[in-house]
Amino acid sequence: MTTAGSLRLLHLTDLHLFEDVAGEIYGVQTDQTFRATLSHALGSAPGPIDAILVTGDIAEDGRTATYRRFREEILNAGPPVLCIPGNHEDRTPLGEILSNPPLQLCGTRRLDRWYVILLDSHLPGRDEGHLTAAELDRLDRELRAAGDAHVLVCVHHQPVPVGSPWLDAYGLANAGEFLSRIEAQGNVRAVVCGHVHQASDRMHGGVRFMSTPSTCAQFTPQTERCIMDLAPPGYRWLELLPDGSLRTEVVWLEELRRHERPPDSRQEI
Repeated sequence: MTTAGSLRLLHLTDLHLFEDVAGEIYGVQTDQTFRATLSHALGSAPGPIDAILVTGDIAEDGRTATYRRFREEILNAGPPVLCIPGNHEDRTPLGEILSNPPLQLCGTRRLDRWYVILLDSHLPGRDEGHLTAAELDRLDRELRAAGDAHVLVCVHHQPVPVGSPWLDAYGLANAGEFLSRIEAQGNVRAVVCGHVHQASDRMHGGVRFMSTPSTCAQFTPQTERCIMDLAPPGYRWLELLPDGSLRTEVVWLEELRRHERPPDSRQEI
């Protein structure tokens, strides 16, 4: 049941699309699984969607045509689309194609009593993430501007460990600086990320940290080395309540659950 005055956000992440619609990674055609995931979410939404969050690794190949196809497909969904880059992106075509309304790339979006701050942790040529001094300063300014409103922060790389040492080595490299900024202001209620290809939900310093499954394939949680998972594509609903609390649900496309572990076809995370 939806609470009066709440906001409903759809969180999608780690699409890994190719210019070629038949392109594969982890043994799946990522265009197919993205379309299936988006269609499932739109078809099962319990009410109007106020915004779609897409937290990076939109393109596996960084091609202009890939971003154009994503833009066309996601705009057909209807709601505003708020995007951030992942480590696989090419920032030039990403910025050219996804910065134009009604899409938004990075920046901040006010939604009633909530501010959604979209951070850029892309570190060119590297798998791990990093927030530049300018981006951290912007975060400070936006948190101050939000005042006593509630804040949801979106970043591609995980700021807190998810419990897989191999994967946590490729998280947000300057997570300590990020955490100190959000803890100092006290108005951040939650942080959502991608990158880790799995669902997680934990509290840290009074803030809720969540990761969302990829729209293609998943990494097995709590592993010392990369082991691909049987879990299917997934997405997350976020219901942001006026009092600063939130409800959330991860939805899996069970009809696409794997019967054999997909191949680990990573060139990088």
